[in-house]
Amino acid sequence: MEIATSLKSLAKKVGELKQSIATEEATKTAFILPFINALGYDIFNPTEVVPEFTADLGLKKGEKVDYAIFQNGTPIIIIECKKWSEDLNIHNSQLFRYFHVTKTRFALLTNGIEYRFYTDLESSNIMDEKPFLEFDITKLKDNTISEIGKFCKSNFDVEKIINNASSLKYTKEIKKLLESEFTTPSQDFVRHFANPLYNGRLTEKVMNQFEELVGRAINQFISEKVNDRLTSALNEESKKQEEENTNIEEEISKVQTTDEELEGFQIILAILRRSIPKDRIFHRDTQSYFGVLFDDNNRKPICRLHLNGGTKYISVFDADKNEIKEKIISVDDIYKYEKQLLDTALNYMK
Repeated sequence: MEIATSLKSLAKKVGELKQSIATEEATKTAFILPFINALGYDIFNPTEVVPEFTADLGLKKGEKVDYAIFQNGTPIIIIECKKWSEDLNIHNSQLFRYFHVTKTRFALLTNGIEYRFYTDLESSNIMDEKPFLEFDITKLKDNTISEIGKFCKSNFDVEKIINNASSLKYTKEIKKLLESEFTTPSQDFVRHFANPLYNGRLTEKVMNQFEELVGRAINQFISEKVNDRLTSALNEESKKQEEENTNIEEEISKVQTTDEELEGFQIILAILRRSIPKDRIFHRDTQSYFGVLFDDNNRKPICRLHLNGGTKYISVFDADKNEIKEKIISVDDIYKYEKQLLDTALNYMK
């Protein structure tokens, strides 16, 4: 996926350069414009990526948003930029005003590291208070990259993004709530478990006890689930390995090394041992061919004999390990390939 490669490359650049970036303009040039470019928009085309886009607010004229991305003459994303070290939490009100007076359905607030995408799920043409997609470019996950990819020029579809935005937004908020409750359970969360389990009155002392119990139970539950998943994965891997070993054993059991193949090996050995130590030349039989190897290494084939079919062949190899298949009448014809066999083996010696 091209977008994934581009974003990972940009993430690396951000990590390396951010301490050298001193201004908002430098942040735009080094981090934000490359991000827009990664989405497939031409940052050098002023009809597609418009810098300092005017968003007049009633009587207040001359208000400008940092960038607007256009498609078919209509703004589809407005972008408000801040210096990489700035806290974005204090800047979304400005973007909120711009969103109201443009025709776009999407707004992006970013400092080149954090990216927050907004839309108008709750009230038409009024930007939601919370983003539906939020990420740190230096900590990207595959599912986030997939969501970013929907904003690419080649994929951009307003309705598809809007339909998915609601799910993204509320899933994100639910995860935040779960993280908060799992870390520091609230009274309501503790009471949810204590009520059906404790018959007496939920005094402060009882609630404190249950708060500790709920926290402990959550940690144990998560730990057990993780262990179960790991055990399951290891068992699957072990089962897969056993099946592969069984298949290999079955293949080996089907291999029958013939006297003719052994005779061919002895001829090859006789040729090679003039220049190569005998203990570095091995043979390995398979269902498809009888192979002769240097140092018993599959990546160092000297030749292959195909003697069990109607027509006999010997495969020799050039300097680039390209296989060249030659027809032979009998194993005695192996002597004709003495030079090729020696050249190949000596190549491995080097």
